[in-house]
Formats: sequence, C-alpha cells, structure tokens
Amino acid sequence: MKKTMYFFAIPALVFYLIFWIFPILKLFQYSVTDYNGFSPDFNYIGLDNFKDLFASGTLGTSLWHTILYTVISVALGNLIGLALALMLNMNIRGKGFYRSISYIPTLFSAIVVGFIWSYVYMPDSGMITTLLSKIGFNTENINFLGNYSTALYSIIFVEIWKNIGTTMIIFLAGLQTVPKDLLEAGEIDGCGPWRLLRNIKLPLLATSVTINITLSLINGLKAFDFPFIMTSGGPGTSTNTLIFSIYKMAFTEQMFGKASALGILSFLFIMVITGIFVLNMNKREVSA
Repeated sequence: MKKTMYFFAIPALVFYLIFWIFPILKLFQYSVTDYNGFSPDFNYIGLDNFKDLFASGTLGTSLWHTILYTVISVALGNLIGLALALMLNMNIRGKGFYRSISYIPTLFSAIVVGFIWSYVYMPDSGMITTLLSKIGFNTENINFLGNYSTALYSIIFVEIWKNIGTTMIIFLAGLQTVPKDLLEAGEIDGCGPWRLLRNIKLPLLATSVTINITLSLINGLKAFDFPFIMTSGGPGTSTNTLIFSIYKMAFTEQMFGKASALGILSFLFIMVITGIFVLNMNKREVSA
C-alpha cells in the first residue's frame, strides 16, 4: 500500500522536472551561447556574455538599483508596518475599520496599483500636482516618474504602500501572542512604552520580524512589476532592476543568451543574500 502511494507523486514530479528543472538547465546552456530566442541555430561563445555584462555596466547599474530598492523597501516597509501594528493594537475606537483600511492596498494586483499611481504621479493633472498647485506650490518642474533622480524612489514608495498591509497584519498577529502578564509586570517595574517595546515586545516578535524581512527581501530582490508598468525602466536606466533588465534583454533586444547569463548571476545573488539574511534572522530568533 505504501509503495503504491509513491505513484501518485509521479505526475507532480514530472511537472516539476519539465517546468522547473529543465528550464533552469536550459538557462545555463543558453548563457554561453548567442541564442536570440527565435532562430534554432546558435553558437557557443563561452563566457563572453558574462564578460560583456561586467564590461558594459549593465550588471552594476541594475544590481545597484535592486540593492537600493530592496534596502529602502525592507527598512521603511517594516518600520511603518510595525508602527501601524502597534497603533492598531491599542484599545481605540474603530480599530477594526482602520485595520481593514490599512490592508486594502494588498488586495489589489500590482498592475492595478501601478496604473493608479501612474495617474497619481502625472506631472500635469495628477493628484499630487493638483493638490500642490491648489495650496500655492509651483508644479511646473514636478515630474516624479520622469525625473532621473526621483523615479526609483517614487516606485519604491508604491512598493511599500502596496505591501504595508501584509507586513502590518503579520506584526499584529505577533503582538496578539505577547502575554499581557509580562506587559503588566513590566509596567509595575516602571517600564515606559519604549522599554516595553524594546525589552518585551520586540524579542517576542522575533518570528514575525523574520517572516516580514524575508518576504520584503524577496519582493525587493525580484522587483519587476512596478518598474515595468510605471516607467518601463526609464527615464534612461534609472529604474532598471535585475529582473527588468533580464526581461528587456530577452524580449526587447532579443539577446536571450545574454539575458540567461544575467539570470544566472541574479539567481546566485538573490540566493546568497536571502540565505545570509534568513540564517542570521533565525539565529537571532533562537537567541531571543
């Protein structure tokens, strides 16, 4: 009976091999070729694709944008999410309503959110410029998505706004598990709100912190939706992330071989960074 149960795993295993393992192996093969994605004929060129990525600066630019995107979205997203969770964990009137409102952005798809914020950021008739003009600000030179120095940060804000509900809910669930007798004992010992947070709540939120940082880290490192929807990587290369650069090389420039090489480097980078963070967070969680 037990042996026959393994046969039920064969369809899932075949599906996994065909649609996951095989494409990864082909990715390694194409990374050392000049494959353009259409012609069945291609030549093996060794490590030229990798050398070109380093020499042209494509890897450095997209890597820097991805790191910046990830660091800001992880730091601010978790700080804001924790602050919201702490406020909405208090005994305030209508906190159920406020929790629902805070979670609503998470329910929308990235495409919907990207289009909404593209209109919000519009330089002439967008919501932000309209409000600023009504209170007397000069909005002629304001172009959040069209300015090289502000485009990436504008997209990062949308990323944080989109995922803040999930972060808040996870922190809120962790706060519900903090024993009230510990908090009461701390208050009796003279601990203020800050010391209660630092010495009792945060150590007991170690699991929630690990989950939120890991999710935020993954979302940041694989950022593609908002750069694609809102700016198409522009202006110039100001919002080119690793994943968007792979897409652009493969499907716009028809350089599948080079895109495969960048995909491998991106995969290794994401795997190493995520692994380091998860291991460190797990150690802190155990020590806490």
